[in-house]
Formats: sequence, structure tokens, C-alpha cells
Amino acid sequence: MSQDLPFAFGGPPLVARLRVAPEDFRVDEQLSFGASGSGEHWLLHIEKRNANTAWAAGRLARFAGVPEREIGYAGLKDRHALTRQYFSLPAKKGADLDWTAFEDAEVRVLDATRHARKLQRGALIGNRFELVLREVNGDPAAAEQTLARIAADGVPNYFGEQRFGRGGGNVAKARTLFGGRRFERKERSLLISAARSELFNAVLAARVEAGNWQQAIDGDVFQLDRRSAIFGPETLDELLRSRIDQGEIHPTGPLWGQGELRSQGEAAALERAAVDQSPDLATGLIACGLNQERRALRVRPQNLSWQWPDPATLHIEFALPAGAYATTVLRELATFAE
Repeated sequence: MSQDLPFAFGGPPLVARLRVAPEDFRVDEQLSFGASGSGEHWLLHIEKRNANTAWAAGRLARFAGVPEREIGYAGLKDRHALTRQYFSLPAKKGADLDWTAFEDAEVRVLDATRHARKLQRGALIGNRFELVLREVNGDPAAAEQTLARIAADGVPNYFGEQRFGRGGGNVAKARTLFGGRRFERKERSLLISAARSELFNAVLAARVEAGNWQQAIDGDVFQLDRRSAIFGPETLDELLRSRIDQGEIHPTGPLWGQGELRSQGEAAALERAAVDQSPDLATGLIACGLNQERRALRVRPQNLSWQWPDPATLHIEFALPAGAYATTVLRELATFAE
């Protein structure tokens, strides 16, 4: 569970409640492109409340009379939230749809534009969050200091609890998958992702405990901020360290798979030691045919701002790149009561 992972700033100074209402967790998906304006698909901008992505996709498919498998979306969004995200679906030849006639208690079509192709997973550049923490208790001055440090230094880029399923059970199920149990393709993919995320979090936790998750060590591989480009290892010099301090680049950790680690020296030794604590997961991922990849160890929220409408309520806004979790930012600030 995420609260068992080490904290970057000494532990959360607050206790609060989150998602008291869906409107307390607002997410606005940001695509990497705009609608083409013509083509054989619809690109829909929708708002959903208290509904997960798959459920919303099903409602849209039924209205359009197309198979649910034809629905495209860039990323999964939480159910217990008010989210705005994009979907695509094929437009039937010789027919048009009046999307103003779509009615649903939890899903609203904000815009519908023709588009050239199906929306692919991962096509977003990030998400914008507006969050409300309620019934806040703790040290407001310490919270202000933590928020300032998050704005300046970022946070460890852990995979969030959503990746691991209820009670973290996806990792245990992944072990049964690697032991020979059969799962449907969709669930199998989720379990493989959970196993990979578990190993990445273990490596990152070791770096946090060592105090160098946001610093370069010998043999590190680096990722450009908010881009997929990877480079290194390189000789550690003042220019490289300055680029890290300014947030232009981040050290990375492994997304486990077959092949040699790209990291070397001290970084590679730390990564192998962390992964060796779960050899069954590492072996299972290799057997699945995944290749070694890398993920940034640090994520820096953009345009982080906050205000206290009253002493027991905290509003926070920020943007994150694709693949990063708002809950990973919030865990440094608060422990959340049920």
C-alpha cells in the first residue's frame, strides 16, 4: 500500500477527508492534439460523475449503436470524481448522430466533433486537478512548508494505489498468473502492469530512503521533463546536476523486463538489489516477453496553487504529466480518513 512506502519530506503533516463528494476530485484530461474536424470517427469530450471510464464507454456505445470494443479513450479515470475526458467511436456510414439527444444521469457530452481516427491509449499529455480536502486536522504551518517543497522539488513518482487494485490484491494475483493460472486478456494485462509497478516502486523506495531520488548517482539514466526521451548514463558534471536541480531532467528507474539494465554502476546495483527482493515478479515479467523500459523517479506538479477557505478546508490545484498520480502528490501532504 502507498502509505507503507517511504515519504520524501518526513511524512504527511495533515489528516483529512478526500472525495467527500465527486466534485471534490475534479480531473480535466489534456490531449496531445485537437479534433481533425472530419473523418470516420467521433471525438467526444465528456463529463462524468461517479462513473468509471469503462462504464461511460458502455453508455456511449449503446447510444451510438456500436460495439463497446470500438470505443477509444486515452486514459482511465477514477470513478469517485468529476472528470472531463475524451472518447472516440466510429461514425456509421450514411447516418449522423444528434449528440444533444444523449441523456444520462452521470455522463454528459460537452462536445462532439468528427475526427480522422480512433483515440489511442496514452494519447494525452497530462491531467489538470482541482482537489478539496475537508475536515482537515494537523499543523497548517507544516502543511505550507510541505506544499512549498512539493512545488520546488516535486515528489517521488510512485505508481498510485489505483494500479494495484482493492487492498493491493493485484500483485498477489500476478504471482498466481506467473505460476500458471489463466486469466482473461484484459485482467492479465492489469496484473502484469501491477507487478511491473510494484518493482518500480521498490526501486524508488530504496532511492527515497537513500535520500537521492531527486539527485543523480553514478550510472543513472535520465528522462527529459514531460517527454519520453531517455539518455545516459553520462558523466556527472555540474551542468547535468544543474539541469536536474532546475527540473529539466529526472533520474529514472526500471520498468522491469527482459534484456540488460541500461543503468550502470551504483544505480544498477541499487536497482538489482531492490528487484531481487521479489524474484518471482521479475522472472514472471521476463517470461511475458516485456522489454526493459524506464520511468522518471520524480514528478513535479505544474502550476501548483492552494488556498484555505477556512481552517478545516484546503483547495489544491495542479497539473501532472500522463502516467503520474494526483494521490502520489497528496500522500506527502495528508493521511486520508475514511
